[in-house]
Amino acid sequence: MPEPDADDRVLVEAAQRDPSRFADLYERHFERVYAFVVRRVRDRDVAEDVTAEVFHRALASLPKYEWRGAPFGAWLFRIASNAIADRFKRSAREAAAPVDVPDASVFLDVDHIDQVARLFRLVDTLPADQRSVIIHRFVDERSIRDVAQRMNRTEGAIKQLQLRALETLRARMGGGDA
Repeated sequence: MPEPDADDRVLVEAAQRDPSRFADLYERHFERVYAFVVRRVRDRDVAEDVTAEVFHRALASLPKYEWRGAPFGAWLFRIASNAIADRFKRSAREAAAPVDVPDASVFLDVDHIDQVARLFRLVDTLPADQRSVIIHRFVDERSIRDVAQRMNRTEGAIKQLQLRALETLRARMGGGDA
């Protein structure tokens, strides 16, 4: 079986020849890049915007990309770090208040990013009601009461759905079923 970096290299070279092939790289790296971004910005809308910007920048810069032995994903994380820093700086200018911009080097916790990406995949496998509860509660940070109203359920039902979903996710994360 070829090394993932070797696969990436083939995909990068194909996308450099034909930009429509960039979709393969996007599909391969989207979850990890999104997990990386959402962990740092903690706002789903902003994370989606920044992730889109990362892949837009990557596609625009792909003709100049040179393979230097580092994984392609590391290049994407560097673009993401810069996009996040740019977003913080832009927000600080708009707010006219000083903001500490994190050093980009603290952003590259690849093992954690892999775990978050795996968790996103596992959430997608939950039954629809459980998935909705998890997204409302932990991504959108809504209260049990708010989720119950949105889903037209009792608070007790939402608590049960959340409990079952979390038990399933714990078992799959701990058991390696992904």
